[in-house]
Amino acid sequence: MRLISGILRRAVYPVLGRTGYFRSQAAALSVVTYHGVLPRGYRSSDPFLDDPLLDVESLRAQLRLLKRHYRVISPDEFLRWLQGIEDLPPRSVLLTCDDGLVNNLTTMLPVLQEEQLQCLFFVTGKSASDSPGILWYVDLYRMLMKVRGRRDPALWKGTAIPAIPAFLHERRATWHRLMKALSVLDASTREEFLGDASATWGVERCAASDGEDRVLQERFRLLSAAELKQLSNAGMTIGAHTMSHPMLSAQPRETAQAEIGDCRGALQACVGRPIWALAYPFGDPSSVGEREYELAKSAGYECAFVNVTHPMDRNAPFSLPRVHITATMSLPVFEAHVSGFHSLAQRKLRGPAWR
Repeated sequence: MRLISGILRRAVYPVLGRTGYFRSQAAALSVVTYHGVLPRGYRSSDPFLDDPLLDVESLRAQLRLLKRHYRVISPDEFLRWLQGIEDLPPRSVLLTCDDGLVNNLTTMLPVLQEEQLQCLFFVTGKSASDSPGILWYVDLYRMLMKVRGRRDPALWKGTAIPAIPAFLHERRATWHRLMKALSVLDASTREEFLGDASATWGVERCAASDGEDRVLQERFRLLSAAELKQLSNAGMTIGAHTMSHPMLSAQPRETAQAEIGDCRGALQACVGRPIWALAYPFGDPSSVGEREYELAKSAGYECAFVNVTHPMDRNAPFSLPRVHITATMSLPVFEAHVSGFHSLAQRKLRGPAWR
């Protein structure tokens, strides 16, 4: 399958893109997911960690392609379509962005304003505070990469901590296992673990404080309450991304319910506007399912998004599909995804495409 995918990306998609085939076969509505933009001056030392973020030039090129050949709709237009109030033009595309990194305001917003486009930004409840810090699982990843040597399995207050391999390239699997184990805990207990792990492993925490380098802050820090208000007041729509970005499926029902519902309340109080959309953290079948769909509905959201590509269905508003955009996508590959051609090709080759 990897060989076929490589041929599609390097040989087939560029040809189809030049001929206009993608847009002639495009889905009626597509929702794309960004995660922010790399600040100027930032030097990536870990392509795996930075793959969700685009450079400014790539973002601008993608937006201009969409403006030329598709119809980029506003979040309000999407909501009216969802409610059955109005229809959308062919080849409609909704822009969304997850996590609420500060570069959404400092670097991404100016590009959107230059192109006169709107985006639905999904942020965590931590951005309703004055000291939001960074995403816990990013902090965990960076700490794991700094640990020297191998560490044996351990038990922390009843939570099994897997062994940490000596080789860095093997640690990503450990990171995934540990993310799931720590997601069971509430946010404050998870934060306590990170503090204890820092001392036990002999590595510093990676929180982006006010005293750190500006570029590192823009890359890793979450929006503060004041910055979130700026983003909202600039005409962007704010959505919820849970309070602390856990794997919801790993949590007890009450904890997951609080993550989903409390975030809506905190963000509404912060920006003074209705929060009608939710994006599930991670958004794949291992982290979200029927229980989470029901919890989103009961929390009062109009809709919720996954990061899975399947046909758009207005009658299933709490499992709406999105296309996950990464830094490694060329323009033809980007259009193949946005048009729906890539997911259709995957379904024909090996069944439903889960991202």
